[in-house]
Order: sequence, then structure tokens, then C-alpha cells
Amino acid sequence: MKSKAPSILSSDLVLNGSISAEGEVQLDGSVEGDVRAGSLTIGEEASVNGEVIADTVVIRGRVTGSIRARQVQLASTARIEGDIVHSALSVESGAFFDGHCRHASDPLSDKSSSPAKSSSAPSPSSSAAPARPASSTGSSSTTGSSTGSSTSQSPLDMPTAKSAS
Repeated sequence: MKSKAPSILSSDLVLNGSISAEGEVQLDGSVEGDVRAGSLTIGEEASVNGEVIADTVVIRGRVTGSIRARQVQLASTARIEGDIVHSALSVESGAFFDGHCRHASDPLSDKSSSPAKSSSAPSPSSSAAPARPASSTGSSSTTGSSTGSSTSQSPLDMPTAKSAS
């Protein structure tokens, strides 16, 4: 059989829909949809808004959605917002990853990654989760009162300050 040339999607390409390939794909443009490939390279200026499924994936650009791959490599320029199910994962210093990662012996056929897809929906609530500690920090405000005892928390700190005076 002939060896197949890689499919290259250039930087000026914007695709609305899913991509499916058995071979190698190099993505330098934008995809609004799922990408499935044997081997996938996402370039620095590339972005995927959807699920990524591949045997091996090298990410230098942006992915918003879940990733399932046997081998995942996040370059220092990568920006991932979603969950990763993998057999092997490497992350370079400087890569941004916001989500959960889970090891699986066969992530491509792993059926429990479907809840990971639904847990990427709580990813915005995980951004709401930092809002909860921020509001609980606002309600406990002990760190805020020690820094700003003369401002917002002064009525609570005044008796302590008067008794200390």
C-alpha cells in the first residue's frame, strides 16, 4: 500500500463541522466541531472547539473541549479548557490546562469518558467554584479584615482594637 501523506489544514481555514481521518492531521486553522484522527498536531495559532480523539496528539494551540488519546503532549504554548483522558501525558512548562485529567489503559474505547464529557459542562461551574471560595472568603473575611481592618470590617474589629488600646 502507498503511505498516506498527512492532511494539512492551513491557518486561514475555518471549519464548522467535524473532521475524521485515520492518518495524520496537522491543524493550523480553526475547527468548530469534533476532530478524530490517528495522529493529530494542533499548531500554535490553531484552535479546536469540540472533542479531540486521537491515538497521539500534540497540542501547541487552543482546545476547548475534552481530549481522549493514548499519548497527549501539551507544548508550552498549549491552552486547554476541558478534560483529558489519556494513557500517557506530558506537559511542558508554561502550558495552560483547566480541567480534569484521568489515566485510562485504553482511552479511545473508554466508555466512562462520556461522563467526563458531561463533567466538562460543570467546568464553567468549576469557574463558579472559585467564586464560591471567593464569596466564602468574603463572608469569613478574616484575611480581608486583617488587611483592611479600618475599612469594611472595622465595626467587628473596633471592640478588639479598643480593648487593645
